[in-house]
Amino acid sequence: MTVADALLLALGAVAVGSGALVVTSTHLVRAGLYLVVSLGAMAGLYLVLGAELVAWVQVLVYVGAVVVLLLFAVMLTRAPIGPSADLDRPAWPALVVGGGVGLGLAALFIDAFRWTIVALPVPGTTERMGAEIFGTWVLPFEVLSILLLSALVGAIVLSRPDIGAPKEGGA
Repeated sequence: MTVADALLLALGAVAVGSGALVVTSTHLVRAGLYLVVSLGAMAGLYLVLGAELVAWVQVLVYVGAVVVLLLFAVMLTRAPIGPSADLDRPAWPALVVGGGVGLGLAALFIDAFRWTIVALPVPGTTERMGAEIFGTWVLPFEVLSILLLSALVGAIVLSRPDIGAPKEGGA
């Protein structure tokens, strides 16, 4: 077993463990912080595999933007910081569904690539990756940004009691 194998196993265990804690936590803020740990472990996996650009995009976009936006929305909507009775559900359904999806994907990949020899692709350049992201994937990228912006605006509207409140004494 090489050092890379040990790092992959350790980071994979951290990612899976913190992902399980995300869906089983009764504290909303702690679930967000477990999500940061899980996404950070995924970035570490990308680093071990030699995909430095993808790792830093993972850190900047997901850890730096999406999770911060999630926690900002939680703070704006005045969600409970401590344990919430709404989030106090048994953990076994989430673990069963997650495990089932994981086993199904593993079976699908094993069946799809059992007899296929995968040739290593020619390493891509940053220019080629940028052309792919902002050429082929520009529409989903922009739709996601509009979705996140509308979620932020909705959180602000919900957190402000003076917006949309009926005026007293008249119509």
